Amino acid sequence: MNAELKKIVRSVRENTGIDIHVYSAEGRPLSHPGEPAVPGLPDGIVQSASPARTLFRASFRSERFICAIEGAGSEQRNYAFLLADLIENSFGRSLELPKGEFVRRILLGECDPADVQRFRAKYGVPDLPCFVLALAAEGKASDVVALLSQYAEGEADCAVPVSGKDCAFVKFAGEDSDYQSPTDFADFLARSLYEELGIRCRIGVGGVSRRFEEAGVSYRQACEALRMSAMFGAKGSVHGYREFLLVRMLEDLPAGKRSEYLSILLDGEAKELLKDEDMVGTAEEFLENSLNVSETSRNLYMHRNTLMYRLDKIERVTGLNLRKFSDAVSFRLITILSKLV
Repeated sequence: MNAELKKIVRSVRENTGIDIHVYSAEGRPLSHPGEPAVPGLPDGIVQSASPARTLFRASFRSERFICAIEGAGSEQRNYAFLLADLIENSFGRSLELPKGEFVRRILLGECDPADVQRFRAKYGVPDLPCFVLALAAEGKASDVVALLSQYAEGEADCAVPVSGKDCAFVKFAGEDSDYQSPTDFADFLARSLYEELGIRCRIGVGGVSRRFEEAGVSYRQACEALRMSAMFGAKGSVHGYREFLLVRMLEDLPAGKRSEYLSILLDGEAKELLKDEDMVGTAEEFLENSLNVSETSRNLYMHRNTLMYRLDKIERVTGLNLRKFSDAVSFRLITILSKLV
């Protein structure tokens, strides 16, 4: 069955509970394989008592189909008229959408490849790599989108509201860009929002997609970066998906495996240490500062001897010397697993 038609049928079922059975013009089942064929159907609506069904014809992209829904009353007859119109006119509706709404649907995965190609043709989207930023801002989405739109370079870059206060920015990565990386651009946007509108925001940075057709993947990665940065209380307002790739890998493990690995890494006394926010915070800051004692003590406004005492205590309780890279990695695994478990 045509992928676009299949998507329409699925959307109707998910939003209304009405299951549309689709057959070819000759009566061959397409949406529910294994069903018996239905006889050819003349134009109009036909209702049968056994089984109680309402059958109607519908055209999609110049191809004719027979459709059926359960029930054979006046209500089902009305549904048949509406569903036939929905199916026959849905093909052209995507082209009538405003650009921002079209982009929003593409990012959310609500458009199939044919829709994306129509969008590219209509708006002249270049064949360049792109990335997507997901923004969670304190202010009105309309204000945020208006400011972000000022930093769109060319017709293809686009800032759109997604839901509530959440927004997205699609950015094409040209060779002559003024920004060294997607994170660099996101940092600039975060500063601009605060300096010009007084709006604080958090920004998730998705990976660079080779083609616009993969922008939805980049957006999902950006949203994941936002979610995980909030989960782990990450410092700063901008975070890339790659920062949390280890977290995603551990999340993909079965819950039982995560618990098993955590029990191997931790014993009773070490578990109590994780409840001490000061000790864990000190260790996390030490890891963030690349195991540099001087930098960590300066950032924490902590005497060097106090920091050394805490690191020694962590080693005594957990058996991990955080000044060694391999032990530092093990401690990072412990903190991630403890949150996931």
